[in-house]
Amino acid sequence: MFKNDPGVWLKELLVDAGLGYDSASFLSTIGLVAIVLFLSWLSNLIARFIISQVVTRIVKRSKSQWDDIFLEQKVFTRLSHFAPVLVIWFMSGWALKDYTWWLMVVHRLTFAYMLIIGLIVINSFIESWYRIYETLPISQHRSIKAYVQIIKIIVIAIFSLLIFSVLFKVQVSAIIAGMGVMATVIMLIFKDAILGLVASLQLSANHMLKVGDWITIPGKDVDGEVSDITLTTVKVKNFDKTILTVPTYSLVNESFQNWAGMLESGVRQIKRSFFIDMKSIRFADGNMKRIASDLPLMKDFVSQAVSGEGIMIKDPELKKSYYFSSGMITNLGYFRYYAGEYLRNHPMIDMKQNILVRHKAPEGNGLPLQVYAFTNKTDFVTYENVQSEIFEHLLAMLKEFGLKVYQQPTGEDLLSLSKTN
Repeated sequence: MFKNDPGVWLKELLVDAGLGYDSASFLSTIGLVAIVLFLSWLSNLIARFIISQVVTRIVKRSKSQWDDIFLEQKVFTRLSHFAPVLVIWFMSGWALKDYTWWLMVVHRLTFAYMLIIGLIVINSFIESWYRIYETLPISQHRSIKAYVQIIKIIVIAIFSLLIFSVLFKVQVSAIIAGMGVMATVIMLIFKDAILGLVASLQLSANHMLKVGDWITIPGKDVDGEVSDITLTTVKVKNFDKTILTVPTYSLVNESFQNWAGMLESGVRQIKRSFFIDMKSIRFADGNMKRIASDLPLMKDFVSQAVSGEGIMIKDPELKKSYYFSSGMITNLGYFRYYAGEYLRNHPMIDMKQNILVRHKAPEGNGLPLQVYAFTNKTDFVTYENVQSEIFEHLLAMLKEFGLKVYQQPTGEDLLSLSKTN
């Protein structure tokens, strides 16, 4: 009988050595526990060796990048923790057969630890698939980070219930029923997370936002590129190199401007005005017509204007349309035509989009003259340089048409006025 049970053999050996039965029983149990712990440590060592020497080599030799990601996220390494726990689970009954209460405690703790390892492995597995998704082209247009976080939260919640149930021998249904009583408290504690969850789903489902988009939020000093989208916050790297975090739900509750459509279209709008001094507007005289006729862009226009007939210039392909009812054209009319032709001949203006030079309703600061066009460059530096170049040229050309820019009088103007008086 003793030959098949090392525990009994060890206990008998200690009794033969002169120890009492209780002392021999206790020391034999200690010895068996030490053996189990040693075998547990050894199994962990062997599992780690297999993963580091065998699995790692196989992964490195594989042409697929997916298994490399699983290795980087330590999915295989964390699986190795099951080996020592399984040794303790199956051998504890042999080592602690005389101590049923301790055996029950060890089984509960090892089962709970296995659940914790399972939770860690599953989350690493989910994170690995998320990293794999980020390597796919579709990830550039749709972020699933919020969904991944939701799945992780659900997994953590399920395993937490199971661990609590195992440790305290409570039915999961009873735990859920108790949590229902605390629903109001949970809603208050996790309000931001719940609102962020709903907002993340809306942002993703409606393709409202993704990592890399340039967004602007009025009134919040947010003007930059989205660097990260989580369940509760959106991180934006402003162009001044500052980093701002915005609650995810605020993007749904409030308006924000996403410039992604502009960047994807490859064109960027110019829509800016400067003010004309209305006292400088008059009908074009002969001298004005001679000056305008010397400008290459104005020859055809001036020749029709001099004839005194109505002028109709329309070219749908060039988005170009002008109409003047008679030859009585103002210097501002000449200038509007010149500005339009200048834009159409500019290499940085997209000819497929509408091009328009118009004046808006008069204001106290003069007559607003608006330039409406699209550049074929969307990056910030080029766009601003092109826009500045266009307005610098147009402002410099105003005097050729006898026009003046309206601006508020400066101290120098007031000083000159006082000297003349």
